[in-house]
Amino acid sequence: MKSEDIIENRSAREKFLVFGKPELLQEEIDEVIATLESGWIGTGPRVEKFEENFRRYVGAQYAVAVSSCTAAMYLSLLELGIGSGDEVITSPFTFAATANVVIHVGAKPVFVDIDRSTQNIDPALIEKAITPNTRAILPIHYAGRPCDMDSILAIARQHGLFVVEDAAHAIGAEYKGRKVGTLGDITAFSFYATKNVVTGEGGMVTTDKPSYADNIRLKSMHGLSNSAWKRISKTGSPQYEVVLPGFSFNMTDLEAAIGLPQLARLESNLVRREAIWLAYDEAFRDLPVFIPAPIPANIRHARHLYTLLVDTDLVDIKRDEVILALAEENIGTGVNFISLHLQPYYRDAYNFLPDDFPNALFASERTLSLPFSSALSDGDVEDVIAALRRILGRVRLKNRIHTAN
Repeated sequence: MKSEDIIENRSAREKFLVFGKPELLQEEIDEVIATLESGWIGTGPRVEKFEENFRRYVGAQYAVAVSSCTAAMYLSLLELGIGSGDEVITSPFTFAATANVVIHVGAKPVFVDIDRSTQNIDPALIEKAITPNTRAILPIHYAGRPCDMDSILAIARQHGLFVVEDAAHAIGAEYKGRKVGTLGDITAFSFYATKNVVTGEGGMVTTDKPSYADNIRLKSMHGLSNSAWKRISKTGSPQYEVVLPGFSFNMTDLEAAIGLPQLARLESNLVRREAIWLAYDEAFRDLPVFIPAPIPANIRHARHLYTLLVDTDLVDIKRDEVILALAEENIGTGVNFISLHLQPYYRDAYNFLPDDFPNALFASERTLSLPFSSALSDGDVEDVIAALRRILGRVRLKNRIHTAN
């Protein structure tokens, strides 16, 4: 069905379409019930299985399940010895957790502007931000699109820096034949409720260095030499030692029970996500928006978020007005993201001005995330298309005709 036909034949939805609705099927329900019936809901055999399945899927040597991607990044920075007086280069166009963890380990986040087209960190600007205090680069694979990792890794090698990847959006993404999770020193993933693989909350660390994996696991479980499962299970020992002051950052078997079937369906869900993505691209190409940048043949986009930039230089409507109009059509949306240098804490703590990162500012004022999930039906997708075309079809153009991206 052509986009013109969709708008003519569809009225506003009766039921609100939630922006980040996950696909949860009978397999997840059965696995959760089996976990409850087993009597073991803490960190145990299902977490171990989830770690192993995830490790094999990504192709990393080690995988450690934790309570969130935030915990994964925090533990990674701690493991690399990053702390007071150190600097970590990252993007301001990200969720707060990326920079928050840098502060929590005692270091300073140093922001580098994004590429306006991809919204990923601009490698050409990274080297200019390096100082004698720089210890690591923390790139974000925004919306599921891998960063220019060849450039980032080359800069890191030249200056002796660690690379910790924020792959919260990038489960399933590939860069030049290698999956995200095998590129930097350590990679952090998220299984939050809106992600491509969900466990409600939860995260994963992948690495090829055994000492990193061992120490992160130890720190995530109070610094105990034996996990609860190993202490209580038939083949385990009830004895343990506290070998360091750790944290309660472990994943539970209840969470892993949801994640196991989610991970098993990831590849088929990516096919569905690609189909929705292409439908959106085609439907919005002639609207006063910037659709996502073309995807090069040498990367695989995880297609986590479908984000548009409203061309506010062309039309007499602001991004927030589009959000309200879509809500009136019963279409939920997201804003990913408002740059951290514009947020009160970071703005005031580091005396940032809006124009310090002009591309992040540009995206922050225009970005709009549409409903995007393998749980969407064809009818849901058509409702989104029809609603946005109705809204942007009736706005007033300013001084020029919009051309396709």
